[in-house]
Amino acid sequence: MNFDEIIQRRGTHSSKWDKIEAVYGITDPDAIPMWVADMDFRPPACVANAVQAMVDHGVFGYFGDESDYQNAICWWMQTRHGWQVQPEWIFSTHGLVNGAALCVDTFTDPGDGVVLFTPVYHAFGRVIRAAGRKIVECPLVNTDGRYEMDFDAYDALMTGAEKLVILCSPHNPGGRVWSQSELQGVADFCKRHDLILVSDEIHHDLIMPGHKHLPMPLADPSILDRLVMMTATTKTFNIAGCHTGNVIIPDRALRARFGARMAALGLAPNAFGLHMATAAYSPEGAAYVDELITYLDGNRQLLDQGLSQIPGVRSMPLEATYLAWVDFADTGMSAEEFTRRVERDARVVVNYGATFGTGGETFLRFNFATPRARVAEAVERLQQAFRDLQ
Repeated sequence: MNFDEIIQRRGTHSSKWDKIEAVYGITDPDAIPMWVADMDFRPPACVANAVQAMVDHGVFGYFGDESDYQNAICWWMQTRHGWQVQPEWIFSTHGLVNGAALCVDTFTDPGDGVVLFTPVYHAFGRVIRAAGRKIVECPLVNTDGRYEMDFDAYDALMTGAEKLVILCSPHNPGGRVWSQSELQGVADFCKRHDLILVSDEIHHDLIMPGHKHLPMPLADPSILDRLVMMTATTKTFNIAGCHTGNVIIPDRALRARFGARMAALGLAPNAFGLHMATAAYSPEGAAYVDELITYLDGNRQLLDQGLSQIPGVRSMPLEATYLAWVDFADTGMSAEEFTRRVERDARVVVNYGATFGTGGETFLRFNFATPRARVAEAVERLQQAFRDLQ
């Protein structure tokens, strides 16, 4: 796969490229978007071939018989992650933000608390607030540039009104691959406070060399009676536009509640998404992911090394995802000042750390899943924007 190929995405209704002016007010045509979490790479050919087969057939009716799709998920989870999934556990949702929203809707009532380990993916907070639930922040501890959990502190924050936890594993934006003991800690925390656990593992395939992701069911099988697993092909294969997520629920009672809510809302899968996901979860897709990880790791090193040359700027060591979480605290600048330099001087478009919740105030998130030449250009611009600190 030629990940160095520059693919023109402007003017293609790309959220990442075509909404820069509307969201940030930046009109410079040379601005580099490093915000929305999709990649500037094509998916493996097997995915495009699946869509082409649909086009060649020429009839786009309702999708029926999900067995191939479900079996592909089961194969992928077994061969790539060592977890044996049963087809009947699987629901297809309109992406995983939709999956998280459905979990909030199904398993909580208005006014209930939903626990987040913050800073964390900003869309969680958005759907929780929109549903009239209360966000309960359990702040992660930044220990020498590495996020850790403090369950004694979290226990003290619980009031009994909390009903649900959403865990981001691997963590976005911090890039942590949680250890077995940390995941066990989350499971024990949920049991102590009678909480349903939604484990969003959308980044589980994007693991940097030297690290290994552990699915939550393998960390503690006794959590299955309160566990909802969320996975997807969308981040792994850069097909987020197909809006297809996998919600996997091993427990029969939880599964019945979730299925009833989906039925009440009249939800049905997107045929394009299911064909694409089925094709992606294959040996050809696996080979693509292995090649992708090597390329992303090279981009990670380039960005980290470049940013380390700017005094007071530090990337959190990344174990997973293609999202660098960069701390500007030691520059001594206000968030307004370092953000202005990144956006206006360097013309690099990023996510604001404060939108991820408590603990993100001095950070910006950079998406480096783009051709390496573009990462190099971003690094050069950023160094110039902070050159007075040299």
